[in-house]
Amino acid sequence: MSARGKEAPPLVVIGSANADIYVEIARLPKEGETIVAKSGHTFPGGKGANQAACAARLSHPTYFIGQVGKDGYATLIHDAMETAGVRLDYLNKVEAPTGHAVVMLQPGGQNSIIVVAGANNCWPHPENGSKQLHVAVEQLIQRAGAVLLQREIPDSVNIEAARIARKENVPVIMDAGGTDAPFPEELLECITVLSPNETELARLTMMPTETTEQVILAADKCLEMGVEEVLVKLGEHGSVLVRRGRPPIFQAAILAPVVIDTTGAGDTFTAAFAVALVEGKVPADALQFATAAASLCVRSKGAIPSMPDKRAVKHLLEGALSDTR
Repeated sequence: MSARGKEAPPLVVIGSANADIYVEIARLPKEGETIVAKSGHTFPGGKGANQAACAARLSHPTYFIGQVGKDGYATLIHDAMETAGVRLDYLNKVEAPTGHAVVMLQPGGQNSIIVVAGANNCWPHPENGSKQLHVAVEQLIQRAGAVLLQREIPDSVNIEAARIARKENVPVIMDAGGTDAPFPEELLECITVLSPNETELARLTMMPTETTEQVILAADKCLEMGVEEVLVKLGEHGSVLVRRGRPPIFQAAILAPVVIDTTGAGDTFTAAFAVALVEGKVPADALQFATAAASLCVRSKGAIPSMPDKRAVKHLLEGALSDTR
């Protein structure tokens, strides 16, 4: 709440909700091979749900717009987001299985993921000029502090949401993760901040991203495509924010003592960056805040269960900054 008692403009996250089925394995199986997992768990996840839960856990008012089925996975996701403080007025239940993902977790926290879209792909089809987003959602977007999007729901939904936000000068922060299909031009033109990792950036631009110089050049290509800023996540090498006409801002990673699971770290970074910007931090400080949040996320299993609260992020930041003095 502000000094005048009014609530801050909310973050509106439109995206996917999945049940993440974890299997811990020593290595990926070869073709035709069966291996035995060390253990298995099911956690709430999905890029949209992850970002909403992270933002809410960081004490910012956050709405999630998405779709689940009418099954046990839906209950798992609903309860996790509700516990995190996400406002679920627009979580829709449809006649399709809740989306789910198989997360193959390997030593060192690295993972390989297979996603089954399910309910995430069952949005109403726009026919004869009809809209996919309810009028109440449109009004929510119009008063948002920022809109967060990803690519695990149909592009048509993202485009509609981005256009509404753009018309009202609401920032659109888009995580590039999800489908590897080409970005629609009409979506790129509505994006304020595009946030890919180096692999997604290379795929989007068809350019190499193996060095810092190559990352900057590829990010510049995204600026030419229509986005206003590019926030590139570089894992243990940190991140860089590339802006038109201004020098890039680099942020070193805050390395975790032990990496348990990297699932959800990118979503945590993007959501924390959005929270920091909406709450008035300058971009360099927002990068620091997001970096600390992502560092905490990789220290335990599961995406939503591992996302930190604001107090933990501030504590880690204070320690990291004191170590550099």
